[in-house]
Amino acid sequence: MSLLPLLTQDVLAAAPSLLGWHLVRDGLRARIVEVEAYRASDDPACHAFLRTAMKNMAMFGPPGKAYVYFTYGCHWMLNVVAHGQGDAAAILIRAAEPIQGSELFRERRPKARRDRDLLSGPGKLAAAFAIDASDNGVDLLDLQSKPGLLRLESPDIPAPRIVAGTRIGIALGKGHDYPWRFADADRLVWVSRPLTF
Repeated sequence: MSLLPLLTQDVLAAAPSLLGWHLVRDGLRARIVEVEAYRASDDPACHAFLRTAMKNMAMFGPPGKAYVYFTYGCHWMLNVVAHGQGDAAAILIRAAEPIQGSELFRERRPKARRDRDLLSGPGKLAAAFAIDASDNGVDLLDLQSKPGLLRLESPDIPAPRIVAGTRIGIALGKGHDYPWRFADADRLVWVSRPLTF
């Protein structure tokens, strides 16, 4: 299955299409179970809303690239760029279910008390996969990528049942009530909190 045609759709259709896909890096593998959509045209919470800056340039395409940014002075966040070149939109990978490499995930996330806490938030996921600024702009759909680079691989299971809710951590009046958060309804134990579905 090819993800690229899905990512060129509007981000609200593209985001739930990422659920079930695998995030992979050097023996680490996790199933994406939660995402959030952001688009520049009408979303005040989007980093590219009404502006273009060097830090968000990756958001302007092409689709399938990684947009990685640092937030709250301590967390990296991984997004998948959507829409066509020049039309800024991205999908934040909020949470994933570990499939392979749990020992290394635990080593990188020593405060996680349970396996379901290893990747249950975008900052946790980035820490567990050692995602940082060097991953910004990486082609996540390049299956011929060099060892160590992040990539997305096709899911091994049918498309999940999807639930939608409002995004997390958005300031009042900045799109806080947009129902642009999507999760795999059968894997809610792995998603970030709070559950607003």
